[in-house]
Amino acid sequence: MQLVSATPYAIAVPPPHHGGFIWYFVRLETDSGLVGWGETAVLTSLYGHERAYGELVASMFQRYLAGRDPLNRDPLNKQMYAGLTSHHNDYVAAGVISAFDIAMWDICGKALGVPVADLLGGRHRERVRTYTYLYDFEQEHGLLGSIANWVGNPTRLGEVARRAVDEGFTAVKFDPLDYLPPGSLPLQPWEIPLAQYDRAERCVEAVRTAVGNEADICIGTHGQMTPSVARRLARRLEPYDPLWLEEPCPPENFEEMGRIARSTSIPIATGERLAYVHDFQKLFAAGACAFAQPDLGSCGGITAARQIAGMAEAYYVLMAPHVWGGPVITAAALQLDAATPNFLIQESIHTSHGFFDEIVREPLRWEAGDLLVDDRPGIGIELDEERLAAHAV
Repeated sequence: MQLVSATPYAIAVPPPHHGGFIWYFVRLETDSGLVGWGETAVLTSLYGHERAYGELVASMFQRYLAGRDPLNRDPLNKQMYAGLTSHHNDYVAAGVISAFDIAMWDICGKALGVPVADLLGGRHRERVRTYTYLYDFEQEHGLLGSIANWVGNPTRLGEVARRAVDEGFTAVKFDPLDYLPPGSLPLQPWEIPLAQYDRAERCVEAVRTAVGNEADICIGTHGQMTPSVARRLARRLEPYDPLWLEEPCPPENFEEMGRIARSTSIPIATGERLAYVHDFQKLFAAGACAFAQPDLGSCGGITAARQIAGMAEAYYVLMAPHVWGGPVITAAALQLDAATPNFLIQESIHTSHGFFDEIVREPLRWEAGDLLVDDRPGIGIELDEERLAAHAV
């Protein structure tokens, strides 16, 4: 079996843009007619450069994959890593490699007629626990609609959290800080005024009051704080027993994140902006996280994610894969989650309905806040090419 073509898709996500403004997919086809789907999560790096994404896919495919057997996905992944990054992680290159890697695993599962989870060693679970960011579907306008308003309306935040728990979610996430200091550019990290500490505490208190002990609270911050802010904020939030404090500082400084982790009783979660096993080895060695959050659309794909999960197990770190993108990343993560013994929880975008379901032939299955693992071969979904074309950038 040989790979014969790679087709890139840059798809505009309609409002309220859950999962981002643009989703980047790739379709790999073999000479036997089998097709595999992949997706990259590096949307922030490529937004506004959709043509560059297409050119990257075309040139990388011709150099590394054309005429090759996709069943040899592990050596092909390593060849792309060595050739495109010179053994030093590059976020954009790792993202495109991730898309190719997921698509090759998809083809492999289809060729053998089994789910990818079964190729990863078998299933530890048939249901995958998920958490969702809190979205106010009744009042939301645009990507940051409800997220940007939580700090000013903790009462409504508590109501939305309660609704999510009533739907079956056993964990919810939100960002209790303003996204930008007034009048500033989006540079990180920064100090925050004292009033923001007060507002953040009120938000977390409102959610804990609303959900009681029925759900975990995950605190998102997007690495926007200085370490001193992270330590001060953590002291404020410790009484409400969050499951984690996510990216308490920008992710490139593993040692500093380790110092933050040792300063608070709240476990640290991080990893969505890291790639390949080497980044995570440094992270774990620094004692910088309890929960690893690789994104399968940017960390090096399924091949890299399973290595990260194996190494995390030795450090007693649990896996909580990140998702901010489309249905292919979600489907690929579901396969990894099912096959990973040290799995904790999977990020989701509510129950992945709306535009997610419009572009897939058969949606993923949900039940009471859990994603269900079934016997569909490959990663378990197929994209509808006609619908993709209708939303192409």
